[in-house]
Amino acid sequence: MSITATLIIQIIVFLLLVAFTMKFVWPPIANALDERAQKVADGLAAADKAKSELAAANQRVEQQLAETRNESTQRLADAERQARAIIEEAKNRATVEGSKIVAAAQAEAQQQSVQAREALREQVAQLAVKGAEQILRREVNPSVHAELLGRLKTEL
Repeated sequence: MSITATLIIQIIVFLLLVAFTMKFVWPPIANALDERAQKVADGLAAADKAKSELAAANQRVEQQLAETRNESTQRLADAERQARAIIEEAKNRATVEGSKIVAAAQAEAQQQSVQAREALREQVAQLAVKGAEQILRREVNPSVHAELLGRLKTEL
């Protein structure tokens, strides 16, 4: 056989092989490659979606953290204001109570002073009567001279 015939047969076999490959082998490979490309594209889309969802979730978390910080700061400020108000109220109560105690002590001291003056007047009146009795060397009847003793008390 000549080289030309061998070359022509090889070209025909090659073309048959190419046709067979194009008809039966290439479509399943192309389908597998298309499916693989679709899976990769779906995976990338899912990754992008997950990435955007993660960013949105992070933003919501940051927003909630900021709200929580603001709320806790507000609660601390409210608690501090309430504590100051309680302290002021306690101070005011203590001042009022102290004023009442001082007023009561002053009233009691005034009452004791009045009682002491009355007792002193009684004693002075009795001493005056005894002194007058000794001067006159006779007994003075307190019931008879009650008016005199009353005037003496008021004068003292």
